[in-house]
Order: sequence, then structure tokens, then C-alpha cells
Amino acid sequence: MAAILNIRAVVRGHRLTPPMAEALIRLFDEHVSAVHSTTRISTKALSIKTQERRTSAICRAFVELREGGFALASPWNLRSKHVAWLVSKWVGEGQSGGTIENKLTYLRALADWMSKTGVVGTLGDYVDRREHGLVRSYVAEADRSWAANGVNATEKIEAIAQTCPRVAVQLKLQAAFGLRLEESFMLQPLRAVRDTGLLAVTRGTKGGRARDVPLEAKMAVLEEAARFCNPVTGSTVPEDRTLKQWRDWYYYVMERHGITKAGLGVTSHGLRHQYLQELYEKVTGVAAPVKQLGTRPDPALHAEAMRRVVEAAGHSRVTKANAYLSTFARQERLAKPLVTLAQAAVALQAAGGNKSHAAAALGISRQALYRLLASG
Repeated sequence: MAAILNIRAVVRGHRLTPPMAEALIRLFDEHVSAVHSTTRISTKALSIKTQERRTSAICRAFVELREGGFALASPWNLRSKHVAWLVSKWVGEGQSGGTIENKLTYLRALADWMSKTGVVGTLGDYVDRREHGLVRSYVAEADRSWAANGVNATEKIEAIAQTCPRVAVQLKLQAAFGLRLEESFMLQPLRAVRDTGLLAVTRGTKGGRARDVPLEAKMAVLEEAARFCNPVTGSTVPEDRTLKQWRDWYYYVMERHGITKAGLGVTSHGLRHQYLQELYEKVTGVAAPVKQLGTRPDPALHAEAMRRVVEAAGHSRVTKANAYLSTFARQERLAKPLVTLAQAAVALQAAGGNKSHAAAALGISRQALYRLLASG
């Protein structure tokens, strides 16, 4: 039997007025499981995890509006000015462009359910993304692996094991198989191993997209994880804690050991980056572009490595590998010194006003030159 989100429990977990809560529950009952996309048509329901995130994000937005002085009696009272206020608040709090875009996507779905199309725009409709440092990139510019940030994964995980062996085991699973956080929580070590030497990653995956990951010589990690199996669920989440309680404890342990952006400059997700970068290097014999070593592999090996990385990561498009590996072109561009407005003016004068020639002399595109001149 398919799992069903307890919408009422999620909504009533937020400080909403009874009329607002009831109106939202009616909307969620009818629409929350439906895919909301202009590019993907699907009759398949959203995962329970995504439904819960969508529900919670919308509820929190209305709580924030009420705390900000907007006494909306119903979601049907949502106007463009309310969305603009929320975006301003989120930007002021330093939230990332990706986080804000996700929240706007959820609100846009809500608006469409109410036939209020156009009330919720994209982030760029409210702020200058470049000015606020909110440009969202799907190509890695910085290396997020632990190794690149001077953190020895083996030593740090052993230190974490002294605080909580269960958390340490889940970090080992992430490092050994490139698992996402939720995947390491939900993995059933005693049931996931296939006879073909593969690990079946089926629970907690993004978009419900299952995949098989090579076991290689990493059975010891699974054997250790198996000792912590929950006898009821088969996962490594303790029997006496809910998934949310376990996630909260996990993040507490991470923070205690400095595994945060503000601490050591890494998060546990960096272990997944490290795994996929190592896979690329194993296939090509060359370090991933994000390592900034400049050596390019054989094109055929590069293509094969990209395919293998995407497959191991559980994505559907080859370009998704760039989020972990970067590209050689991006790294070369980042290595170049920034062209100043004064340099552009000199080059333009030397080229007799010809912008194409000036851009070529500066080593930038003509579009980049136009943007630079417009900024002055």
C-alpha cells in the first residue's frame, strides 16, 4: 500500500489560525501530491518527502506573513505584495538563491491551485540576483569535498564515532557509496546487497529514482552498518526515534564536531562530492576539473566517466555531473583575472570602438564586455 502524507498533522504543526489551516488542508488534500512543472508531465504522485516539504514551506510562509503584520484570513488572500515582502525578508536573512527559488516554486504551485496564476514570480522578478549574490549555478565552482578543504575523512569520522557510532556509520556509508543524507538514513544494509556485487539504493532517493552502486571492496562498511539495524524498519535509524528526531540529532553531532560551512567549511554532503570525484579520476586517470589541475583526459574516457558519475549519483541527465565535478571551461574562466571597466575602456579605444575585437583582446566574450560596460 502506498504511503499517504498526514496533511492535517503537518499543517497543524504550524502556528496558523483555524480558518487558514482548514483552507490550506482542503487545498493540500486535492493538490499536494500532483507534480507541478511546466516541462514535465507525469501522472505519478510526488514522493511523500517532497509533499511534506511543499506543505511545510507553504505553511511557514503564511506564518511569516502573519508575524510580519499581514493578517491574511485565507490563502485566497495571497497577493503579489505579500510574495515580494517574503522574498525581501528571505534575501535579508541571507538565504541562498536556490532555497528562495524552491520556496517560490511551492508558492507558485499553491497560486496555480487557486487559479491565481501570475501572483508568484521567480526570484529574478523581485531582486537583481547578481547584485545580491543569488545566481544559481549548476556547475561547481568550488571543491566541496572534505579532502579539498583539509579534512581527513577517516580521522574525522573516527572522532565522531566516539560521540555517536551510529552517526559515524552513516557517514561511512555516504563516503563509501556516495549516498545522500536521507539515503544513508533509510538504507537497509541486510536487504540492499545484490548477488551481482551491487548495492541497491531504493529508499530515501531523490524523486524516487532507485539505482545500483558497485560494492567493490566495501562490504566491511555494510557489515558494520548491519550491527545498528533497526529490527522493525531494517534501516539504521534507531527504533526509539522518528526520522525527524534522528535527523536533528545527526545535525547536532555534525555541528559539535565542526562539520558545518561555518566550522571546518564542509558538510556531510561533501563526502558524496568526494566519492564522485574519485570515481571520475578512476575512470579517466585525470583529476576532476574542479581540482583545477588543468590536465584534460581523453574525450572518450571523459564521456564515459560523466556517464558513470551520473549513474552512481542517481541523476538522469549527464550535465548533472557538473554539479560535483565542474567543467574545464568554467575552471579556466575562474582562473582568469577579472577584467576591470578601465581595462575594457582601454581595449575598446585600441580596437577603434569595435566591441568584438576588444572582447577578443581582453579574452572575454562580447556579451561579457557588454555587461561590463553596462555596469559602469
